[in-house]
Amino acid sequence: MRHRIKLRPVEVKDFVAAASKCDFDVDIAYNRYIVDAKSIVGVLGLDFNQILTVSYSGYNAEFEQFMRRFAVAC
Repeated sequence: MRHRIKLRPVEVKDFVAAASKCDFDVDIAYNRYIVDAKSIVGVLGLDFNQILTVSYSGYNAEFEQFMRRFAVAC
């Protein structure tokens, strides 16, 4: 799965907590910079003025619903 999202710094804690509940790898990236979405330090290092891409290969219904809050149009 791949989602394009917009994230604000105040939302990072909730985002990382939601990603951490997944039993599969979740990455978040912009341009060529990719970090583990379960790492609060890594996610805080991102440029929040950019549209971010979240990638993962598993499925978690709760995480899918959470991701809809941050989705941006392609």
